Amino acid sequence: MLVHSFDNLLIGILIQRYKRFFADIQLRNGEIITAHCPNTGPMTGVSAIGSVVAVSQSDNPKRKLDYTWEMIQVQNVWVGINTSLPNRIIGKMLERRLIAELGEYDRIQAEVAYGVEKSRIDFVLFDGLSKTFLEVKNTTWVADSPEIVLFPDTVSTRGQKHLRELIAIIDSKSENPCKSAILYFINRSDPLFFAPGDRADPEYGKLFRMAIAAGVQVLPCRFQVSPQGIEYLGLAEMRIS
Repeated sequence: MLVHSFDNLLIGILIQRYKRFFADIQLRNGEIITAHCPNTGPMTGVSAIGSVVAVSQSDNPKRKLDYTWEMIQVQNVWVGINTSLPNRIIGKMLERRLIAELGEYDRIQAEVAYGVEKSRIDFVLFDGLSKTFLEVKNTTWVADSPEIVLFPDTVSTRGQKHLRELIAIIDSKSENPCKSAILYFINRSDPLFFAPGDRADPEYGKLFRMAIAAGVQVLPCRFQVSPQGIEYLGLAEMRIS
């Protein structure tokens, strides 16, 4: 199922990524450009020098950089690295009611302040008086096996906070029923399984298991990425030891 299309991406080779936000790329015509890197994390396994990459070009005169690094090829599989896209894509999918596991709802609100730790949830789905709080996480890290994708790939205090908040929603004594869910946007097609990144962040793994036990819904959603667009493939199977 196609959920996002790209227009005229340019193909090149990654020369270097630096200062988190910048990437030098040599295009096929030999031109060397500096593109915005919209992924500020460590990008474990998806930033190898010499890899084939794809960039988009903007005609907005107010932008400092004309190009945005969109994806990288890892062992012949395209991997999305633009972390601003998952929320936009999921927002459109929610509007089209394409994620059946979330059930029925009649209204969607994005970027809602909530929780005792002063967080912001990506989406709240309203069904009458009931609410589902939905957090979205982009994930691309495969470690020992390309079939298993992991989150997070580094210590994520922000991610830990979000899990605590999602657990607290279920534990709260609200008059109206509230549910919570976390959706992992698997930004590559090769993994068939999802697992918490215990090696990178043991505390996150602990909280992840607590969240499942508390009733937080976990949706590891697989996507196929290409310079033409992004397709939704359905849910990955979870592996939790």
